[in-house]
Amino acid sequence: MMEKDAKIYVAGHRGMAGSAIVRELNRQDYNNIITRTHKELDLCRQDAVEAFFAQEKPDYVFLAAAKVGGIIANQNALADFMYENMILEMNVINSAWENGCKKLQFLGSSCIYPRMAPQPMPESCLLTSELEKTNEAYALAKISGLKYCEFLNKQYGTDYISVMPTNLYGPNDNYHPTHSHVLPALIRRFHEAKEAGLPTVTCWGDGSPLREFLYVDDLANLCVFLMNNYSGDETVNAGTGKELSIKELTEMVAKVIGYEGEILWDTSKPNGTPRKLLDVSKATKLGWTYKTELEDGIRLSYEDFLNNPMRAER
Repeated sequence: MMEKDAKIYVAGHRGMAGSAIVRELNRQDYNNIITRTHKELDLCRQDAVEAFFAQEKPDYVFLAAAKVGGIIANQNALADFMYENMILEMNVINSAWENGCKKLQFLGSSCIYPRMAPQPMPESCLLTSELEKTNEAYALAKISGLKYCEFLNKQYGTDYISVMPTNLYGPNDNYHPTHSHVLPALIRRFHEAKEAGLPTVTCWGDGSPLREFLYVDDLANLCVFLMNNYSGDETVNAGTGKELSIKELTEMVAKVIGYEGEILWDTSKPNGTPRKLLDVSKATKLGWTYKTELEDGIRLSYEDFLNNPMRAER
């Protein structure tokens, strides 16, 4: 169990997952949280990361920093996605180990699982077949971070764990029209269509892919829970275990926002993976389940979008 006054470093505290972890730690009365902005500490610079860890020597680390983006962003910057994510996580994990960090948690992504993985996807299907090409660079970087934690545990007896979230959404998301994930992109698109009084909104693909979404505050609750209750080399899936089609999601977003026009589908655009649902039985057996239902979460996200205008420009 993490002591309430233990020094806890949250890397990526301004991102969606990292900021939620900080909120959750505060909610649970952890009182010695340390953070650094990208300007204060560039995690891609090994010398800077080593100096930071040598000085601060955190007891616990949540590694939630990453370079992220949707399908188009991933396809257009393969080398950047791979390099920045890989170097960042190696720097942090290695420096944590060199400076005696008691426990580290690495946040990955469900895109690490094979494109044609069995559904729902168990943790054990990792590296059993080919990855989805559209985000292969990001997936390979995340797999490397997960494996580095596993290998440190095996070679040096560390207690480094990883968690693999499904599609996340919630406060501090990125609502950029082309560089964001599906749910925030839909929120922005329907909001702007409603404001402009547009009769139709065109969405990508045919609406058939099945997806699962987890509210980010639920993820943060699981992250703290795992830090206190789980040790092991295998990752832990973070999700709801429930799925819906992109078409159903789109209709739900339109309903929450109050858009009453027609929804059209551009089938020349890629769908991405046909189905992505995590097997969450491992987290369930450990004693954790999600709390926020999707429609409630979308409502909270829309409030965040309206109240955080800068988020829309990221």
